[in-house]
Amino acid sequence: MTKRIAYQGEPGANSHIACAQARPDFEPLPCKTFEDVFSAVIQGDADEAMIPVENSIAGRVADIHHLLPDAGLHINAEHFLPIRFFLMARKGVKLEDIKSARSHIMGLGQCRNFLRKYEIAPVTAADTAGAAREVSESPDKNLAAIAPELAAQVYGLDILASNIEDHAHNTTRFVLMAKEPKVLERKSEDESFITAFVFKVRNVPAALYKVMGGFATNNVNMTKLESYLSEGSFTATLFYAEVEGHPDDRNVQLALEEMSFFSTRLDILGVFKAHAYRKSGVHEE
Repeated sequence: MTKRIAYQGEPGANSHIACAQARPDFEPLPCKTFEDVFSAVIQGDADEAMIPVENSIAGRVADIHHLLPDAGLHINAEHFLPIRFFLMARKGVKLEDIKSARSHIMGLGQCRNFLRKYEIAPVTAADTAGAAREVSESPDKNLAAIAPELAAQVYGLDILASNIEDHAHNTTRFVLMAKEPKVLERKSEDESFITAFVFKVRNVPAALYKVMGGFATNNVNMTKLESYLSEGSFTATLFYAEVEGHPDDRNVQLALEEMSFFSTRLDILGVFKAHAYRKSGVHEE
């Protein structure tokens, strides 16, 4: 039986491409919202979820981090996807015909220079692939979409311009999540791991400072720390963090033990191998 991987967006979206690259043997399952993605995995309709968490230009993906702690899923891997945007329109339409282009607001923002150069008006859409579908259904020959190359194939559009993004280093990081954690044991010192967790500090002075000090004194590199309010309170703050290392590593063990003294909650969300992109900055197929 073919396994399935759920993602948010329509066919042809960047998340769809990430699924095809990271899990080529899985059947991609498009979902309307991130909540639907999580539900698909929890209910058994999909085996894994492909979730975007941050972009090298736009920063963290909105609405994700407050969903992660209580999603009931575990992070088992990560994937980095270079973002490439293409201008596409209906068959026979030329670049000089285009007066406006539809795309997600982030896509439009990352192609400002191209739009300005060709005097094309930006039009906000729900997502990039959805914009491509809308263009394929529209009789307007002056309308184009800014979307991934796959969207042109899915919706039968012609590509009028390629790689129109302002920055070549534009990259989105995804995490792959499942109901069961993938147990990974360290087999050699050369292996690079990332440990992801959420925690809530005690309501005492300098609690966060003392938590961070435990990682510093134990020589553990923290690569991510995000804060957000929880439980509808302005005083209840959850933190999402990622550190380099495996929970079995002695220095990580000591840092987590120190953290427990100053925290009311500590949940490990995942232990996974660091993607090669982290070191090289180059995507590997």
